[in-house]
Order: sequence, then structure tokens, then C-alpha cells
Amino acid sequence: MQLDWSALGEVAAVSTGVTVGVVVVFALGVLGLARAETAREGDGGTDPVGLGVAWLCFLACASVVAYGIYLIVPQFH
Repeated sequence: MQLDWSALGEVAAVSTGVTVGVVVVFALGVLGLARAETAREGDGGTDPVGLGVAWLCFLACASVVAYGIYLIVPQFH
């Protein structure tokens, strides 16, 4: 049995990079929600930028998860 070590390394690097990227994007979404909550508690208003960033970040995370499920489940192909 022959292993293609370069392909294994490539898969490991890409999966690590995507994982770190999703965690960073999710953390930015939580930061956006925190900004919106702080604005609501402070002056009773809302922070539309914080909410927009949060929604976009969470949407991006959900899209990555959905794409991963699409790649794993063979019935979707």
C-alpha cells in the first residue's frame, strides 16, 4: 500500500485552515452580537452594523457547515 503523503498534508492543511477560518468568523459574529447588545443596554437603541456583521458571519458559518454535509452525504450528489 502506497500513501501519497503530499496529498495527505494538503488535506490536513486545508482542513486546519478552514477550521480556523470558521472559528474566527463565528467569533466575529459573537462580537457583533455583543456590540448590538451593549448598544441596546446603553441607550436603548440598536447597532445595525453589529447585527449585520453577526448575521453575515453566522450565515457564512452555516454555509460552510451545509457545504461540508453536502460533500459527505453521497445522496446529495
